[in-house]
Amino acid sequence: MEFVKVVICHLLSQKEFFMSPSAIVEKGIPFNLKDHVSYAIGSVVSKTLLKKDVGNITLFSFDAGQGLSEHTSPYDAVVHILDGEAEIRIDGKPISVKAGEMVVMPANIPHALQAHQQFKMLLIMIRGQ
Repeated sequence: MEFVKVVICHLLSQKEFFMSPSAIVEKGIPFNLKDHVSYAIGSVVSKTLLKKDVGNITLFSFDAGQGLSEHTSPYDAVVHILDGEAEIRIDGKPISVKAGEMVVMPANIPHALQAHQQFKMLLIMIRGQ
């Protein structure tokens, strides 16, 4: 699979991660979420599955030691852990989440993610009040 190196300044504090150039999925065709994104050594991989004006669905994989720095969003965000375990900090409080679990990160509250081991997650962001 070919990847394009991308630098994200806002969420990742200028860390590098990789995005598949053809990430949007084909509608009406079943696929396995966990198998749809690969791990990359020392990186975060992001695949946008659906992008609309009202929100996005994005698949991520994090190598051990990687994460998303603390930030806020004006909208609630749902994180569903697909593989491995992660630490999510919401308003400074650490929450341990593992495969099969999900967390709603509330709007306008600082949050961050850290991979103590490799993990994959699905992020669902719906824009609206």
